[in-house]
Amino acid sequence: MHLNLLLRQPLQVWVHLATVLPAFVLGTWLIFLSRKGSRIHRKLGVVYLTLMVITAIAAVFVRQVNPGHWSWIHLFVPLTLWGVWRAITAVRAGNIKAHQRAMLGVYIGGLLIAGSLTFVPGRLMYDMFIR
Repeated sequence: MHLNLLLRQPLQVWVHLATVLPAFVLGTWLIFLSRKGSRIHRKLGVVYLTLMVITAIAAVFVRQVNPGHWSWIHLFVPLTLWGVWRAITAVRAGNIKAHQRAMLGVYIGGLLIAGSLTFVPGRLMYDMFIR
């Protein structure tokens, strides 16, 4: 691992990493291991969605792929924010199936797909862990 590379990153990258890493762990637990609808599931769900919103907003300011400009990966920002909004509105309306679909979409799109794309050559995670 190239720790020096990580230490040289700007604040927005640090904020993004500091929120996306716990969001991944928490999201995995919420989707696969928690008892749905329990008090702890609901409380940690709020934390998870808050982390995802901060992660998405921080991503707007991360512009290393296309220096100074947004790149195609920024399409995950509005998709993530839409999924969070949809998950909240669905559960408030009592539409648990729509809530589950939205939460799965946020997890798969915002974490698994976008996260795996950080390991593409030239990106920070690739440079840190693979190169």
